[in-house]
Amino acid sequence: MNCVFMQVRCLPGKTYEVADKIYEREIVSELYSTSGEFDLLAKIYVPDGEDIGKFVNEKILNIDGIVHSLTTLTFKAF
Repeated sequence: MNCVFMQVRCLPGKTYEVADKIYEREIVSELYSTSGEFDLLAKIYVPDGEDIGKFVNEKILNIDGIVHSLTTLTFKAF
């Protein structure tokens, strides 16, 4: 499994709706509301061998109300 963090910016007033839709898809291990530039922070485990870009586009970025995202890949360092 590849651990990916996604920060998501939503349309004003749509954060809870977007968060509910993300949870309904059962693809995040953790989801937080955040302050600052982004509204949500998601921790996602993408199955080995699956294209991360395609996974993110098909599973999250097609949710209405998302206007911007930042995806951070993680690497085993130790």
